[in-house]
Order: sequence, then structure tokens, then C-alpha cells
Amino acid sequence: MKIDPNAVRWSAPEGERAARPLLVLLHGYGSNEGDLFTLAPQLPADPVVASVRAPIATNGGYSWWDMTGGRPGAPSSNNVNAAALAVIDWLDSLEYASVSLFGFSQGAALALQLNRHAPGRFAATVSLAGFVPPGGHAGDAQLESVRPPIFWGRGTLDRVIPAEAVERTSVWLPQHSTPTIRVYENLAHSISAVELTELNEFLRDNCEA
Repeated sequence: MKIDPNAVRWSAPEGERAARPLLVLLHGYGSNEGDLFTLAPQLPADPVVASVRAPIATNGGYSWWDMTGGRPGAPSSNNVNAAALAVIDWLDSLEYASVSLFGFSQGAALALQLNRHAPGRFAATVSLAGFVPPGGHAGDAQLESVRPPIFWGRGTLDRVIPAEAVERTSVWLPQHSTPTIRVYENLAHSISAVELTELNEFLRDNCEA
């Protein structure tokens, strides 16, 4: 599994990226790199934004993994880890001052798994309407020491993410990160204006060089 570098949308030309923080956008299941990229003008100006297309063609869009061997909120560890390693391989090909993550839904789950694969690598992580994948991971022990800043936002009317996945994440985050947890009343599987304002404050505090 590999990330297609030609399918990444950037907020700045190549010559203006290396000395700046990088903010990587990870879209949800069945979506594409253009989805979260529409938020780029509303995100902090300092980081360069890179919106990545997931590698698996799915339902007219793309996904980071399929549900083979798993179920909603509890995907196969092999599938999740393959996606995380693909993103890390792509990141290793880039130059940047620091790197942060912003994921939605399946991309939010991937963002948390990336922290397990590379504890301390990510200056900040935003995980919206997502969850931490089940099972332990070798990186969890180091995360307990590093405790990276992670913003987790979810809505009370989100019917996509199962309750067991929400509970698992509620327990995991305080043990393995410095969490900012926000629960938005009457928000479904989406991103609200209030949430966008609060995650921007979090990113300005944590992801700028």
C-alpha cells in the first residue's frame, strides 16, 4: 500500500514548504483529498496544508482500509497498520519543520494510530468523529511518557461511530496523550463551526514551529 504523491493537494508550492510546519489532512471513508481541503482557508495560516488521498478506491471515493476482518469501530489491526505505515513512508519523503495531523472519521482513527506508530513525531493531532483502533500497540508504552497533544471532537448525535469505540477512546486518550476532549450537543457525524473554532485554537497553540 502506498500514498500517491500526485493525489496530494497542497496549500503552498513545493519551494515554500520545507521551512514551515506541515498539517496533514486525512479524509473519511469513501471521500477524497478535496473534502477536508475545503477547510484549508479556515485553518491556521502558518502550517502548510497537505490533504492526502487514501489509497483504496471505495464507493466512488477512497478509504484507508476496507472492513475485511473487522467491523464498524473495530477494524482489522493489519489493515489499520498498513495504512499507517503508508502514511509514514510518504512523510519520510518530505521536508518540514514539524508535522501535525487532522483526521475525520476513518482518517481520525488513522491519525490516532499514527501516533502509536511514531510516538512523539507529531506536534499535534486533531481527531474528529473518530476513535482509537482496538487492541494494544507497541507504541502505547512510549505514548504514556510522551503524551502528545490530541484534540478529540465528537457529536452527541453521531450514529456512525459505535458506542464501544467511543468508550474505548475515552479511556485510551487520557492514558496516552495530553487530550483536549470536546463533545458537541446535537452534532451528527460532521464538523460544526464551533468545533472548527476550537480546533483552530488548539492547532495555533501546538502545531506552529
